[in-house]
Amino acid sequence: MERIQSQFRKNWQHKLENLGFGYHSLDGLYWDESHYYQFSPEEINTIEKATAELWQMCLEAVDYIIEKNLWEKFNIPEWFRKYIITSWEEDHPSIYGRFDFGFDGKNLKLLEFNADTPTSLYEGSVIQWYWLQELFPYKDQFNSIHEKLVDYWKHLKNYMNPHHIYFASLTNIEDVTNVEYMRDCASQAGFDTEFIPVQDIGWAEDISEFIAADRSIMEYIFKLYPYEWILADGFGEKLVKNGFRSQWIEPAWKILLSSKALLPILWEMYPNHPYLLESYFEPRHLKDFAKKPVYSREGANVILHKNNTPVEENDGIYGKEGFIYQQLFDLPNFEGNYPVIGSWIIGQEPAGIGIRESVHLITNNQSRFVPHLIG
Repeated sequence: MERIQSQFRKNWQHKLENLGFGYHSLDGLYWDESHYYQFSPEEINTIEKATAELWQMCLEAVDYIIEKNLWEKFNIPEWFRKYIITSWEEDHPSIYGRFDFGFDGKNLKLLEFNADTPTSLYEGSVIQWYWLQELFPYKDQFNSIHEKLVDYWKHLKNYMNPHHIYFASLTNIEDVTNVEYMRDCASQAGFDTEFIPVQDIGWAEDISEFIAADRSIMEYIFKLYPYEWILADGFGEKLVKNGFRSQWIEPAWKILLSSKALLPILWEMYPNHPYLLESYFEPRHLKDFAKKPVYSREGANVILHKNNTPVEENDGIYGKEGFIYQQLFDLPNFEGNYPVIGSWIIGQEPAGIGIRESVHLITNNQSRFVPHLIG
């Protein structure tokens, strides 16, 4: 794994905007092609193998959490639990997830799993692929994200009827771009699709149905809006009342995998597993550790400790649901840049990676997306 200097392409901003990628430089530089990461085929095999194995472990973990009644750890209210169990037992479709890995070329460790509302999908799939085609057309990239998304939507078409899906998100540019890209993949697979801002999803109390602006009933809704927010803003009761006449993608069982509470559970199930970092619901004997909220976004409210002393922390609005404590992993340091590998699972298969790097040890919303290739 090497970090190699490169040149920005001429008119690179214009090229990205032509692909519908408008947030390359919103709060400082986000898309950064001044360098790229080069991996050996062996390193890519390591990442791919870990992704497949961790996905299976996570599926086992859902069964384990339900079986052992570990709901309190996840702060799941009692009235929502049966809804989650039904979505799991009926195998409601899940499209994607992003594992965040620390990887130094030898050791690969799961930092967390973005299982419910992962972003950086479009730049991981399309944007870095076009970069590769223009600059290194003879090279390869670990990236079959687009093909696998379209294929998986085609697969789901056999089970989903009617073939009309609403795609919902907040209206910020990043969320809309990610959702519109997912919508495009579903359209290519043959679905009728429609975008709707999350706040425009209506509720008809008299018939307990979710409705669009034209009052048509919404039977399938893909949402880029986390379940913990749905529960917090009173929307969760409506999901339960509706009883799956509207199916939501990602499904409710994904809340169990998107919570940091998953990490101690995995450690309990698979102690000393080579892909896992020691993790608990209290600090125990850990001296070098990350204290992470059970739910948070963009590294908010994470505190890193070395020798029991805080060395870096992010503020934020999270933490009321509790914290987990995870053994610290030393991210590789490339001249003060620390990369985290986002490895995608699409359907049931590893599909490719995107790399975000930061000048901080905690990868936050100031991180940059850096393309990669296989050397």
